[in-house]
Amino acid sequence: MLDIMVILGLTLMAGMAMPLGALIGSKEHIHPDWLENEFRHSVVAFGGGALLSAVALVLVPDGATSLDTMSAALYFCGGGLAFMVLDVLLFRMNTPASQLAAMLSDFIPESLALGAALALGSTSSALLLAGLMALQNIPEGFNAYRELGESAYYRGRTVIILFVLMALLGPVAGISGYIWLADSPMLVAGIMLFAAGGILYSVFQDIAPQAVLEKHWAPPMGAVLGFVLGMVGHMLTR
Repeated sequence: MLDIMVILGLTLMAGMAMPLGALIGSKEHIHPDWLENEFRHSVVAFGGGALLSAVALVLVPDGATSLDTMSAALYFCGGGLAFMVLDVLLFRMNTPASQLAAMLSDFIPESLALGAALALGSTSSALLLAGLMALQNIPEGFNAYRELGESAYYRGRTVIILFVLMALLGPVAGISGYIWLADSPMLVAGIMLFAAGGILYSVFQDIAPQAVLEKHWAPPMGAVLGFVLGMVGHMLTR
């Protein structure tokens, strides 16, 4: 029962980072304009750094321990391919929700992996993964809000409420992972690597290009800060 409460708390905390990011994104404009541009690109880069730290420090190391080399490579490439197919579909549908889809596509598998990690007794991995999920969900929520806000179909308050509801998917996925994946460490490893491949695709397809701002050098430091926070968390939970 205690593990269930921990999973609910961790996944809900990580999920609520999405509406928190959206709330930050709802603040209209920062003046002067150059500061708003630099801030937005720095937020994007920070999210990319946090995502890379989740891949490098948790998902790949933990996932690769339970699988042979060929299986690990197939799961990882499968994740990248799945995210690429999703990207192509969203482009053809001309939807303004590509950032939203990307955010959910890594939040749900990571929540599954978090629940399974606790079931397998890996408390430190679960805590680190929850922290990294929260770190990446704030800038992803920020970017998804700004993306949806550019469409006339979505109102600001509606988007934030939607993000709050989506945060509840985290506890559902976490509990599912705890109950049904505890006896399948190889499947858990596959989910971790699948998510890692998809995240890596997203970083280089969507996030890194947006982080570039000509004649400004602060945004790349956002990526460094995002990654180093993950690294510090990893060292503290060893």
